Amino acid sequence: MTYHAHVNDVAPGAVLAELLGALHSLERRLEESLEPLGLSLAKFGALAELVQAGEPIALGALADRCACVRSNITQLVDRLESDGLVVRSDDPHDRRSIRAGLTAEGRSRHAAGLRALERAEQDLLAQIPEHDREPLLRALASLKGLRLPAF
Repeated sequence: MTYHAHVNDVAPGAVLAELLGALHSLERRLEESLEPLGLSLAKFGALAELVQAGEPIALGALADRCACVRSNITQLVDRLESDGLVVRSDDPHDRRSIRAGLTAEGRSRHAAGLRALERAEQDLLAQIPEHDREPLLRALASLKGLRLPAF
């Protein structure tokens, strides 16, 4: 794809294909940066939400914060618990609810994951010419609220 082409000269679907390809590549790189720590983006995201909460939270609330369905959060918490990163506890205010809370190892692993992702970001930025960084960030920011047509 020619990056200086006029928008009408771009083949239908080419922009989406480039964008999706870049996102998949970035996701793969981030997963690889977390892998040595025994983390994935999903595990790191759940740990980050628990760090932000500052206290154990109900699995339903964690599912909402992670934007996933409750059955997925249960499986994710199962894996985090077996890794020693979270513990489950009963909710003292709702007997039907189970909460997840961080262990000391969970806090430590989250901090290490954060450092790994920061290094990955620095590596990524080092590959982008400095004069292209600001326009890229502006373009990405403009995509956040973009409404795509239905196909």
